[in-house]
This record gives sequence, structure tokens and C-alpha cells, in this order.
Amino acid sequence: MEAEAPSWPGQGELRVKKTARRPCSGLAHAGVFFAALLATQFFLALPARADGLPLPPQAHEALDRMYGGDPDAAIEIARAIEKEQPDHPLGYLLEGEARWWKIYCAACEIRWGMVDAWKKPKSPSDDEYFALADRAIRLAEGQLKKNETAEMHLYAGLGYALKARLYGLRDERRATARTGVAARDHLLHATQLDPTMADAYTGLGLYNYYVDTLSPMVKLLRFFMGIPGGNKREGMLQLERAMNQGELTAVEARFYYAKNLRTYDQQYERADGIAQPLAERYPQNPLFLLLLGNLNVELSRNEKAAGYLHAAEKLTIRDSACSDRVREIVRTFLAMLR
Repeated sequence: MEAEAPSWPGQGELRVKKTARRPCSGLAHAGVFFAALLATQFFLALPARADGLPLPPQAHEALDRMYGGDPDAAIEIARAIEKEQPDHPLGYLLEGEARWWKIYCAACEIRWGMVDAWKKPKSPSDDEYFALADRAIRLAEGQLKKNETAEMHLYAGLGYALKARLYGLRDERRATARTGVAARDHLLHATQLDPTMADAYTGLGLYNYYVDTLSPMVKLLRFFMGIPGGNKREGMLQLERAMNQGELTAVEARFYYAKNLRTYDQQYERADGIAQPLAERYPQNPLFLLLLGNLNVELSRNEKAAGYLHAAEKLTIRDSACSDRVREIVRTFLAMLR
């Protein structure tokens, strides 16, 4: 199904619209869909409720460093948690999450005028990432065999989501679908045991949003693969709930909600308003700055867009692959504004 892609940015009447396949609009993008539907990193450094998840102080520090644009520092803290609590899934999930941000940044590029991680080839470093996710899943599911809790269902869901994201980015569709559905099942069980667990609604919201956004061709694939259906409106409400009430997933809900409004609904103004708090709280995160720069390019706010882009360009980024990619993307966007 052909659809009009978002216009490549320019100035006023010089904006040129190109006809191209929308992201996830056909069979070739099924893997990307299944990664995105559960691309829920699930972590936010916010004070926990008295009855919330029992996060140690080091976890909050790791989250702040991760979202502050320094995933390498977060990895060091996560490994300390693993050493202190080798039989708990949290440390391994935090390390896997931090590694995902490095992978995501290095894979980012501009397609259809939008910056995102669209696809990456396999690499030897993927094995370590998958091993972390598998360790977290084994530990969480082992605890569930002894005592079923919403917390461990959430952690198991996060582990499967880590795997689904990378499988999807590598365009491994069956593996992405399999692990994505496993993540969804655990998240549903988490909400059944604790309906107030807003963090689980990030993954469920993204699932509902993406499934209902699919083209008829990919929906047919979903049917034959036994993938449950979704409802976009319900998904949006779930994302809003997670964004406003989540302990661990509020940043992810906000980030992906803004990206989805841009990518699939072309609601650039609304997406800009949702994304702004990300950069305000974490001004050292280049990915948040790039998203806001991208949105303001689409809104023809060239001066504001350039401000976000130059801010991203000036950051000191420890990860060399991420640093090189950010500067390349900034140069491309700035050239579009001329």
C-alpha cells in the first residue's frame, strides 16, 4: 500500500513531498514493527512509591546516567548491582538497557526525513546483549515458579522486550514476533496481578498502537503468525497513563509516544510538546535533542531546530560510534535547512 511519506524538510514552499512506503507499511518492515511494538526500555530515574518496585539507590543513579547521555557510566553501575545481587534480574536489565541506547544511537539515520534506528546488521557484540536479556529472563521466571508477583512478570517482560528490539532491528521477523509476544504475555500478567503497575502499560500501549497502525499486508502476516490484535486509541491512553504515572517507564512512554505521533500521525506540534520535557530534564542526551530538532524541522521552525541540532553537536559523547552518528545526522539536517 503506497502512502505519502513525511516531507523532507526545507523552507516554506520549497518543501518537497516524496511518495514512499511508510515505515512498517509492508512485509519488509514486519521485523521493524515487532521491535517497535515492544521497544520499551522501561527505565526512569524517579523516586519510587512506597508500594512501588524496590529499586536500590544505585539503580536510580544508573538510570540518571543512562538518560543523561552516558550509558557507559550506567553499565559500570549496573555491573556493581549484578555483583551485589547476582540472583536478581534488575542489574542485568539495567546493563542491557544501557547497551541498547548505545546500539540505538549507532544505528540511527535519517529516512523519510525522520531520524530513528531503522536497521542494523548482526555483530559479535550482539551476543553479550542477548546473554544479559536471557539471564534476566531466567532469573525472573525462576522466581515466578516459586512465587508469582507482578514485579517479576514485569522484569521477565523487560527481558523479552530487550531481545525483541534487537531481533527487530536486525530484521529477524519470526524471532522478533516470538519474543515480542512473550513480553506482552508477561506484561499482561503483571497488570492482572497489580492493575496499578503503570510501567507495564508502556509496552502494552506500544503494542496496541503499532498493531492497529499496520498495513493490511502486515496485518495478514500477524494473523497467520498468531499475533494478538490491538487498538490504537487504547494504546494511546495506555502510553499517556505510563507517561504520567510510571515509575520505570515514563521516559520511554514519552519518547516513543512523541516518535509515533511524528512517524505515523504527522502530529508534529503535539509530538514536540510531549518531547520537550525530555530535553529539559536530560539536556546531555543527544537522542532527545535530535528528536526535537527533527520535529521543529518538520514544523518549519528552522531557528529552533538549529538550536537543538547545534546543542547535540556540541555534546561530549563517550561512545565514539554514537558520537560520529550524531554529528553526521546533525550535518544532514542542517544542510536541509539551508
